[in-house]
Amino acid sequence: MKTYRLKSLSIVLIAFVGALAGSVALAQNETLDSILAVGSDKNKAARVSQVKIDKLSEQTRDLYTQYKTVMKQVDGLKVYNARLQRQIDNQIRRIAQIEASIDQVTVIQRQMTPLVIRMVDGLEKFVSLDVPFHLEERQRRIGFLRNNLDRSDVTVAEKFRQALEAYKIENEYGRKIDTYEGSVEIDGSERDVSFLRIGRIALLYQSIDGETAGAWDQDAREWVELDGRAYQNAIRQGIRIADKTAVIDLMNLPVSAPEAL
Repeated sequence: MKTYRLKSLSIVLIAFVGALAGSVALAQNETLDSILAVGSDKNKAARVSQVKIDKLSEQTRDLYTQYKTVMKQVDGLKVYNARLQRQIDNQIRRIAQIEASIDQVTVIQRQMTPLVIRMVDGLEKFVSLDVPFHLEERQRRIGFLRNNLDRSDVTVAEKFRQALEAYKIENEYGRKIDTYEGSVEIDGSERDVSFLRIGRIALLYQSIDGETAGAWDQDAREWVELDGRAYQNAIRQGIRIADKTAVIDLMNLPVSAPEAL
């Protein structure tokens, strides 16, 4: 009787163990499936995350490229703005100088007008005391300057320039030789003559027929008749040289020279 019970218990126990083992195996299968499912979900999530990361990386590269481009533009603009600022500073200084000059214009005009008047007066006095060559032309030039002094449509600067030009012409007279036609009173009658001017050191004439000759005496301020035969060839040669029809050569002419005291 005992033996039968033990066998029955063993069978029951074996059945229980088998059922328990089946349950454990089933549970393990379910757990493995869950683990695999979780792993698959993680892989999917990882792939999705990688796609997002790739997109973010690409966007980051694009933004960085744009950033470098913008920074280059900013650097160029900084250089350009610095140059513009220097130009603006120079213009501001120039404007200040111009404004200062404008403030001085009235003062300069007040000072220049009397100066031009004195220049014209001095030039007129100089011509009246100088050797009387091209006298009409020189007096006409002085008259032109004097008439312009009262003209309101001529600026002070232009009046000053004209006066300087007249002084320049007078200065050139002293360095040149020329000849021109005119008339001189000889023995109470006007006679046509050819003048020969050598700077300001000699002013001579010779009649058209070559019979008479004379020279200007600056000390006596009068014409002095010369021996036509002694200076005839020399004066004629000087006239040809002044006309550029003869080469420059030595001439024997009467010239006023300073005397020892």
